[in-house]
Amino acid sequence: MPSTVADLLRRKPTAVVTVDEGATVFQAIELMDAHRIGCVVVVGDGSVVGIFTERDYLRRIALQGRTSRTTLVSEVMTRDVISVEPEATVDDCMALMTEQRIRHLPVMAASRLVGMLSIGDLVKHVSDEAQERANQLERLVKGSYPA
Repeated sequence: MPSTVADLLRRKPTAVVTVDEGATVFQAIELMDAHRIGCVVVVGDGSVVGIFTERDYLRRIALQGRTSRTTLVSEVMTRDVISVEPEATVDDCMALMTEQRIRHLPVMAASRLVGMLSIGDLVKHVSDEAQERANQLERLVKGSYPA
């Protein structure tokens, strides 16, 4: 049975770092640095209104000569947030991230933010699964695998 987003979220902290749409880019970057993450979800009036990533900073602040201390995150965030539901599979997420060329996927359930997945989370999961399969095969070859 394929692993789902819900399976992954059970194994990692589910608190998602958010920032208000009225915050400055500098405040968003401070949060990202403090939490050692590559993006924050932007909220307004209690709902998700965008996502702000390191890539947004590079393209819309650094390359355009803007200043992070005076630019609002709402001015430079990505508004069309691509998200997944907890029932999505890991394979679905990897395909979506590859197709859309994104590195972060907010997880939404009934229009509510319930988690965040990064490409690193997915790669770690796939790597862990591959290692477990290799361990099972090794035990099988050695004759110590339970029937």
